[in-house]
Amino acid sequence: MRLTKSALCLALLIATPPALAYAGAGPAGHSHGGHGDELPFGEAGDPKKPSRPISIVMSEGDGKMQFIPNRIEIKKGEQVKFTLSNNGELDHEIILATLEMNLEHAKEMMKNPDMEHDDPNAKRLAPKKAGEIVWKFTKAGEFDFSCLIPGHREAGMTGKIVVK
Repeated sequence: MRLTKSALCLALLIATPPALAYAGAGPAGHSHGGHGDELPFGEAGDPKKPSRPISIVMSEGDGKMQFIPNRIEIKKGEQVKFTLSNNGELDHEIILATLEMNLEHAKEMMKNPDMEHDDPNAKRLAPKKAGEIVWKFTKAGEFDFSCLIPGHREAGMTGKIVVK
């Protein structure tokens, strides 16, 4: 039996520790309300408004998986349009969240490796495909972006966003 993404996210939300269940967000910051749901690391951006473009490439090789770049600096209040490219031979994803939220969600991904993400703060891409995320960083701090497909984060596919 294969759960739909909505059913699985609901199940994860129910199983989420109270400290992570807030503002309509489940694990990894899954926002089900769309625009206007503010999370600790910001909110879904408005594609109609200006945003700073940032390209992120996903790839693997020589036993290492990576995002290029893996460290990004952003100004508080800035809206960013991440242009994503999977240059690898495997599926990859990117999930913007706090480190704690991504680590917790990684545990759920180990149990459900086929879970796919296409939320305002997450995108899964097949090999040689592209996508984008528009996000507004409303709070200062250090945040995480990771590929939570089992084994990918552990192989180096993680990065840091510093919001000043």
